[in-house]
Amino acid sequence: MNKKLTIRDIAAQAGVSPATVSLVLNGKGEITSETRARVLEAVARLDYTPRASRNALDDTPTLRFLKIAKHGHTVNRDHSVFVSDYIDGMSSEASRQRYKLEVVSFEGQPISQIAETLAGAPVSGVIALGTELSEQDIRLIQAAGLPTVFIDTYHEVIDANFVDMNNEDAVFKVLARFKQCGFDRIGFIASYVDTTNFKLRRDAFFKNMTRLGLTARDGDVLSIESTYEGAYGDMLELLRSGVDLAPCYFCTNDIIAFGVIKALREFNLRIPEDVAIIGFDNLPQSATMEPSLTTVEVSKRKIGNLAVTVLDDLIKSPERQPPIKVLVGAELIIRASDHPPAVTRTATRARRGPLPVG
Repeated sequence: MNKKLTIRDIAAQAGVSPATVSLVLNGKGEITSETRARVLEAVARLDYTPRASRNALDDTPTLRFLKIAKHGHTVNRDHSVFVSDYIDGMSSEASRQRYKLEVVSFEGQPISQIAETLAGAPVSGVIALGTELSEQDIRLIQAAGLPTVFIDTYHEVIDANFVDMNNEDAVFKVLARFKQCGFDRIGFIASYVDTTNFKLRRDAFFKNMTRLGLTARDGDVLSIESTYEGAYGDMLELLRSGVDLAPCYFCTNDIIAFGVIKALREFNLRIPEDVAIIGFDNLPQSATMEPSLTTVEVSKRKIGNLAVTVLDDLIKSPERQPPIKVLVGAELIIRASDHPPAVTRTATRARRGPLPVG
């Protein structure tokens, strides 16, 4: 039988004192947003659910954040930093609005079971990480009857509340940058993993290629797995097959870009001299890798902040509100991986082969 988790376990995981953990869990004290986010992330990582009786000790209303990893291909350790940023934004706004923020983590559980945990829960509202959720999953969580906002996903025709990044705007910035750099043949590395934001970025790629007067070639759209090792393995297989590479690629996210770059290097292909790359997410490694990765930055803290603001309006409204759908704009972070070609380049066929061993 597993030892029951205590506040001391949370404190050790977060690198803070037990007193700090207690203050965060009870929504009290002058705690920095970074420390509060670190504690709440530790709570989620250790799957520590505060007792319901704790919420009944005072009248401070509670918001619950559902950190859901349905299949784990996108919500995993590789992306823990952006989940922490979401929590940071939610935590600071929840504290300002005088709510407690409770983080509950789910990995691999059926969405129906997650929805059941909300029945009778002593919370005023819910924010759900929708990265890996389907339309049916969203409706199941809504069926609990609590005011709910979904982040990191977006559906135009579902009657639900969303706060997400503006994928179309972000992808336009990427493609416009490549065009500015002198590329007229632009490739896209998509993913076959079922994630709404991935689909939105794929749609935005084709739409914006047309908008910019560019032609999207079917052969320049590659589809690979979304974890680092999966992306690396799939790209390696494509290179071994002799795929006709475009001179530049927009990768669906940074993790995919990292895996792709590793595979390209094994085939002695240089970034950006042979293949230019732009990612999406601005993960910390993007700035420190060599060459540094040009990528898209969307403020996850702003998304978390807005989710609490929207939820607060829903909770306080005396009547039912129409669906609220908020999109946050993106910024392109220019680094070294997308430099303009020094000379006009023709397509690079992956025929160089892997680097010799030894």
